[in-house]
Amino acid sequence: MGRKVHPVGFRLKAFRDWNTRWFAEGQQYTELLHEDFAIRELIMKEMPRAGIAHLEIERAAPNQVMVVIHTARPGIVIGRKGASVKELRAKLRALTDKAVKLEVEEIDNPEANAQLIAENVASQMERRISHSRAMKRAIQQAMRQKGVEGIRIEVGGRLGGSEMARKEKLWDGRVPRNTLRADLQYGFAEAHTTFGRIGVKVWIYQGEILPQKSEATDVYVSE
Repeated sequence: MGRKVHPVGFRLKAFRDWNTRWFAEGQQYTELLHEDFAIRELIMKEMPRAGIAHLEIERAAPNQVMVVIHTARPGIVIGRKGASVKELRAKLRALTDKAVKLEVEEIDNPEANAQLIAENVASQMERRISHSRAMKRAIQQAMRQKGVEGIRIEVGGRLGGSEMARKEKLWDGRVPRNTLRADLQYGFAEAHTTFGRIGVKVWIYQGEILPQKSEATDVYVSE
C-alpha cells in the first residue's frame, strides 16, 4: 500500500508557505494548535454557504490573532454594513479570549479553485445528482478557465448506493502530482448521502513555478 503525502505539505520547502504562521514550544504549542482547529471549525460552521476556500492564521503578538478568510462570496462573510463580520469577530474573541483581526479576500476565479470544486461536487452528490455527471461538469468548467492545465477528480465510497465501496477518477490534461515545482492545488470535501459518506478529492495543475534566476551585473575589478 502506497504512502500518501499531502500535496501542500509536500511542497512547503519548494515554494509553498504554511497556512498557519506562528511559533511556540512545549505545552503552549499544543494549546495554540487546538485553538487553531477551534477557530477553523467555528468559521466553517458559521459561514457554511460563503464559499470559503481556505483560512490563514497568523500570531504576531502573544494576545493577538489575525485571520484571513479567502472566499468566493465576500458579501456573505461581511454582511450588510459589516454586521456578519462583526458578529463573527465577537464569537472568535469569546472563543480565544484574545484580540482578533479579520480580513476578507475575494477569490478571483472560484471555478478554478480545487477546494470549491470539491465542495461543489459533494453538494451535487448530496442532492442525488450522479457522481459521474457532477465530475464531468466540474472538469469541463475548470478546463475553460485561464491558467488551468490539468484537473483530476477522485470520489470514493458507496457510489450509487452500491453494496461495496469503490473509487472512481476522471482527469483532463496533465496533473504531475510528484513534481515539486508543479503549482498544484488540492481540495477535499465529503458528501453526506443516505448511503454514507463519500469523499471527493480534487487536484488542479496550473503550470510550473521555476526559481527566478538572478540577473548578472557587470563588476569592475581593478588590476
